[in-house]
Amino acid sequence: MIREKLHNLTTLQKMDLELDEIDKSVKEEQAVLEKRVAALATREEQIATTEESIEAQKRESRILEGEMSDKMAHIRDRQAKMMQVQTGREQTALLKEIEDAKKVAKESEEKIISLMESVEKITGDIAEEKNLLKGEKKLVAEETEVVRTKIDSINRKRKVKDKAREAQAALLDAETLKKYTTLRARRNGLAIINVVGGVCQGCYMMMPPQRFNMLMKGDQFFDCPTCQRMIYYKPVVEE
Repeated sequence: MIREKLHNLTTLQKMDLELDEIDKSVKEEQAVLEKRVAALATREEQIATTEESIEAQKRESRILEGEMSDKMAHIRDRQAKMMQVQTGREQTALLKEIEDAKKVAKESEEKIISLMESVEKITGDIAEEKNLLKGEKKLVAEETEVVRTKIDSINRKRKVKDKAREAQAALLDAETLKKYTTLRARRNGLAIINVVGGVCQGCYMMMPPQRFNMLMKGDQFFDCPTCQRMIYYKPVVEE
């Protein structure tokens, strides 16, 4: 009875560990894909931010063009007024206004040229980046389909294993199954573990010699006094 119960428990755990590996492989496949998709989203955001920067530079350029136009109109107005003034003092003041306006217009012109060059360069870079992103999206779409097909195949196999697992779990009484389930959740998937040389292979703590001797007889059920896992004794066969 005890040996049968141990066999049913260890078989169930083996099945559950296989299912854990299946779930892990599915998560890994999804994680890789999600990382690629997230990277694409980040690149799209960067492109959008850069495009906003281009628009901001264009707006600044238009404002500077307007200011430069105003300054040039002001220069023409001051030059026309020069013909009407009579005193040298007035002429000197007008000349200073004209020179100051020309200086500001010159600075605005230089800024406009710099902004135009920047916009032209960034626009070219963005066009290239968009082209690369389009290719990446196509690759990710293809990878998504491959991963989805792979996961579907894995899940179909999992369903078969799930049915076998349910049948195996049904061989255990409700109390033992509940204990097993609780321990698996709390002990990293290992509810029942072998004891080798008096050492629990779950927590690697030494068991009291007397309990280990009783465990080796195989006619009683024991829990590890340290990690509370269900334990059994099976001699390790050396290769």
